[in-house]
Amino acid sequence: MTDNAAQGGALPDSVSRHWLDRFAPDWLKPYGRLARWDRPIGWWLLLWPCWWSSALASIADGRAFPPIWQLILFLIGAVAMRGAGCTYNDLVDQDIDAKVARTRARPIPSGAVSLKRALLFLFLQCLVGLLVLIQFNAFTIGLGFASLVFVAVYPFMKRVTNWPQVVLGISFSWGALVGWAAIFGSLGWAPVLLYAAAISWTVAYDTIYAHQDKEDDALIGIGSTAQFFGARTRPALVGFFGLAVALLLGAVMLAGGGYFAYLGLLGVAAHFAWQVATLDTEVADNCLLRFRSNRDAGAIIFAGLCLDALFKAAFG
Repeated sequence: MTDNAAQGGALPDSVSRHWLDRFAPDWLKPYGRLARWDRPIGWWLLLWPCWWSSALASIADGRAFPPIWQLILFLIGAVAMRGAGCTYNDLVDQDIDAKVARTRARPIPSGAVSLKRALLFLFLQCLVGLLVLIQFNAFTIGLGFASLVFVAVYPFMKRVTNWPQVVLGISFSWGALVGWAAIFGSLGWAPVLLYAAAISWTVAYDTIYAHQDKEDDALIGIGSTAQFFGARTRPALVGFFGLAVALLLGAVMLAGGGYFAYLGLLGVAAHFAWQVATLDTEVADNCLLRFRSNRDAGAIIFAGLCLDALFKAAFG
């Protein structure tokens, strides 16, 4: 079994220089690691589709900026539900995590958090997510509950298919629908295209991430798009990133977006091209850096949408 850390790749999941390890009390540290508080990239990637959707709806509604209170609620919800999702995944995957070099030191397989305490922690995080969700309109609340079906089945997909990244995209991108619904109380084709774009984006960046574990995954018999594409990963990424940009373009057009939104899409297309051109799937550190850079990709899209909303509200 290959140890990514020993080969210059990603550090095992127990190793961190985050505030959690430096400042948190000892009793809190294993729970913080269970929720991945020391790895904020996950909640950023969950948050961006929510914020994109809110900004896109603001363009369509003639607002100068997305509602600040909604953005804050989405942030709290993303942190809570990403943590809940990681806790749930670790409960389901404890047998697999114990066999993978990068994950064997996680709190559950290492024994730092018992199953009973992990379940209680999962409940508390879900409660925070529920408190956030009920601040929205009834349509949005129902939409939020509907996402739980895909969240529940995701951890099992890698046992039966090489395409678990698609199910991850379906669940992780749900905010692309929720942000629009929170403003309009309904859906339309613009948020549907945005949602499809976010799914394609998720498949691309998580394929890059999965290349860190492909050798361990092959040994223990679980699937991923990294294994499926193999040497064809680069053209596959061109396809998924390209589809994401095309769908984003369609969403912006349907919402009545303008020059700044299109500039944002041009900027993120360049960012995706950099990821593909510089990716080395045989070097774990290279994959991890490009995976994490998708936080910046999300920011580019959001900035373009927000500037466009502001410009349209100010100048018509």
